[in-house]
Amino acid sequence: MAGKSTLKDAAVKIGSVVGKMDGTAHKAARKTSEAIKVARRELDAVTKQLEALKKQLEKSSKRVQDTLG
Repeated sequence: MAGKSTLKDAAVKIGSVVGKMDGTAHKAARKTSEAIKVARRELDAVTKQLEALKKQLEKSSKRVQDTLG
């Protein structure tokens, strides 16, 4: 018989590996979540800049049209 200690040692090794993988997965999920938050903030900032440029273009276009005719 293999012995209970050998089986127990194997179970402990398997449990350790599973625990490490679980921890690694949680770290990756946390980093991904933070990256998504940063990307969302950057997208919001770019959207605001785009809206400001759109308003500026509309004003300039109106001035040019008023000047021409």
